[in-house]
Amino acid sequence: MNRRRKLLHLAAGAVALPVISRVATAQAYPSRPITMIVPTAAGSSSDVVGRLVAERMGTTLGQPIIIENVPGAGGSIGVGRVARARPDGYTIEFGALAPNALNGAFYSLSYDLLGDLTPISPVAWVPYVLYAKGSLPAKDLKELIAWLRANPNKASAGVIAVSYRMLMALFQKETGTRFTLVPYSGFPPELQDLAAGRIDFFFDSAVQLPFTRAGNIKAYAVTSDARLAQAPDIPTISEMGLPSLSSSGWNALFAPKNVPQEIIGKLNAAAVEALADQQVRSRLADLGFEVYPRERQTPEALNALRKAEAEKWWPIIRELGIKAE
Repeated sequence: MNRRRKLLHLAAGAVALPVISRVATAQAYPSRPITMIVPTAAGSSSDVVGRLVAERMGTTLGQPIIIENVPGAGGSIGVGRVARARPDGYTIEFGALAPNALNGAFYSLSYDLLGDLTPISPVAWVPYVLYAKGSLPAKDLKELIAWLRANPNKASAGVIAVSYRMLMALFQKETGTRFTLVPYSGFPPELQDLAAGRIDFFFDSAVQLPFTRAGNIKAYAVTSDARLAQAPDIPTISEMGLPSLSSSGWNALFAPKNVPQEIIGKLNAAAVEALADQQVRSRLADLGFEVYPRERQTPEALNALRKAEAEKWWPIIRELGIKAE
């Protein structure tokens, strides 16, 4: 009988070990450097913002966060790496709108975009701005639309990612215009061609607004719900009669599915502390990004955000037949 009791006790202890181990691991976390996957190329806006946030989070967590850029297939390669990573909190992602909410409509993915990643926190959002070359005759967005209608297929618009391609396709549909889309691998060559007059217009973030002061490019509208504090003279796209184009890009933090909630809580707390840092906030503002309000810096808010984006854009992407290139 004593032997039987001893065996039962040992068996119960063995069953409890994984639970105890997970709790101990979560309490000790992090005990080594964390890898942050950025599914875009080095030098992109997501990369710049990700490095800024990672450095400040690492200070809070007591361990460095090492950036690893994994571009390709619209970011789906990098997101896939995170989705398949061990759920121990040592691999996280600095995500964005396209790779984390839109790619399910563009690619046949080997993972569940909305189910295989755990939200940590939204970080910042950035409105799009419709820029044009300085020599374009239109003085405002309404004149631009009229000019495009009068000159079908004569204008060209730059696009660098699926989110911009989607926005341009919707712009064509809503305005009844036709023009050529010119793909670019990044913002610098696209901006150079716009300033040189080789393309006519494109959507980009507010980070390009300083270039409008030189006169080589101009801005017609912003896609945010309200005018930008740094450029209050530029009307919103809703004010100009195109509310369906209201949209913003964003960055956010994700982890693999099944990461313990204690670890998600520590990562979220580090992100919240980073976003409260005035130096971080000032740098984000310089880049054209707006930090989400404190009450929205939660895993639940991020989960709701990505689901809402998918519900809004996936039907539009399929209706317009937009393809990733």
